[in-house]
Amino acid sequence: MIIFCVSKSVSSLLIRKLSWESVGLQSDIRRLLAKRCCPSVVQMTHVFVYGTLKKGQPNHDRMLDVSNGKSEFLCSASTVEKYPLIIAGKYNVPFLLNIPGKGQHVHGEIYSVDEKMLKFLDWFESCPHMYQRTRVLLKVEQQCGEGGEERPELGSTTEAFVYSTTTYEPDWLENTAFSSYDSYGDHGLLYVTREARDSK
Repeated sequence: MIIFCVSKSVSSLLIRKLSWESVGLQSDIRRLLAKRCCPSVVQMTHVFVYGTLKKGQPNHDRMLDVSNGKSEFLCSASTVEKYPLIIAGKYNVPFLLNIPGKGQHVHGEIYSVDEKMLKFLDWFESCPHMYQRTRVLLKVEQQCGEGGEERPELGSTTEAFVYSTTTYEPDWLENTAFSSYDSYGDHGLLYVTREARDSK
């Protein structure tokens, strides 16, 4: 006979063992209780991507690689404030300069990511040395995502993390500021992937 006592908050679980028929029964019951009474909670974070991580861009596969963590597309959005989105360096990297009020309203995509993916993105973006992860206010433009998480309403404003930078060369301010990044655009500044850099 087994008696289970579970608090309403499910914060504690008391198992009083009066008798066990077998060791296997004990293991099965413990696994069942862990699954039913103590589910794990995954913390998700919203991240705004505007460059090579967007759909159709050279590094979007990083967002889809489950070995990096979990990510879910929520919606398209643009920055409420203007920022300079420029392409710079010998590898034609897109940079969002953290200079509010200059440049253009920048278009991108909001993703919901788990802690593992967030840590990967910090590493991938060389944060905090090359980019810094800060919060940005966004206006939702289009809802296209599918899945369980509730999405921001069309036309509403929401907040997300973004990888922008304050560590840039002074002459970068003279570069063209784009409202939307496309590595394959008419500007002719094709992004050089990390794999292509390593092969040279």
